[in-house]
Amino acid sequence: MSFTRIVTAASYLPALVVDNDQLSAIMDTSDEWIYTRTGIKRRHLATDQNTSDLALEVAKKLLANSQLDPADLDLIVVATMSPDAATPSTAAIIQGKLGAKNAAAFDISAACSGFVYALDLADKMLADGQKSLVLGAEVLSKLLDWGDRSTAVLFGDGAGGVLLSKDADQPHFLASQLKTYGDKADELSAGITSPRPFPGQQHDYSYFQMNGRAVYTFATHQVPQSIVETARKAGVELGAIDAFLLHQANARIIKQVAKRLDQPLDKFPVNITECGNTSAASEAILLDECLAKGMVKKGQTIMLAGFGGGLTTGSLLVKL
Repeated sequence: MSFTRIVTAASYLPALVVDNDQLSAIMDTSDEWIYTRTGIKRRHLATDQNTSDLALEVAKKLLANSQLDPADLDLIVVATMSPDAATPSTAAIIQGKLGAKNAAAFDISAACSGFVYALDLADKMLADGQKSLVLGAEVLSKLLDWGDRSTAVLFGDGAGGVLLSKDADQPHFLASQLKTYGDKADELSAGITSPRPFPGQQHDYSYFQMNGRAVYTFATHQVPQSIVETARKAGVELGAIDAFLLHQANARIIKQVAKRLDQPLDKFPVNITECGNTSAASEAILLDECLAKGMVKKGQTIMLAGFGGGLTTGSLLVKL
């Protein structure tokens, strides 16, 4: 029997960087207003690239890092709430462009918890010796109302991911917890359309909408609970976890989660200042950055935790 491990990580951010001062020129806001409430200074925005384009760049890096041929892949899972289209899936587009002819490919939609959901699912799907790309990718800018400062200032575009291989001789995916709170679905939504009777006109899609106060309360209460339960399942004390890689939604949320868990803030790396909220891509981008900078290392135990639309939470304890 073999176990799934993370072989390598990669990320990609679009070239265009938009800072808070640039946003203040097109809406009623300021750098101080945004930064003090969110911890965000800048974000990357796609111009002529769609979600599959960002994810494809990550996929190519992962294959190059691991010296694999696309035909070696058995599975491609993409977590996104901003796919290129309803169909084909973003994963299918990537599979075709890579030439990964042996890989099954599909998307999952769990918003900002999506990367953890995708990792947990891929781990359970892989057979001995198989390999998978697990990607989180978003072009959230296409879902935003650039006149709404309550949402537009929060988000950025980007992609990240990992290559998984089920060939380890000991467990690396130690425990997980995925939860959905569908009764709170209206607190965060995007792209909603309503059916129209024949011969109705073209459908209208809604911009991103969020009850910020409700989502803040949800995250600061449910995320610590999810992390504690996941660690308990694994039989691991919180103090023994080397780093907590949380979804990068808001710097204040991350600080509050650290406080509730009674863990030092330096175990909670952040990149929201430069990237904004990239939804399903955020933890993957952060993981790649932390590995590249030596902030987390192979052999360490990390907690990945996402939270967002659904509403959803997802926590996964992994030994790198």
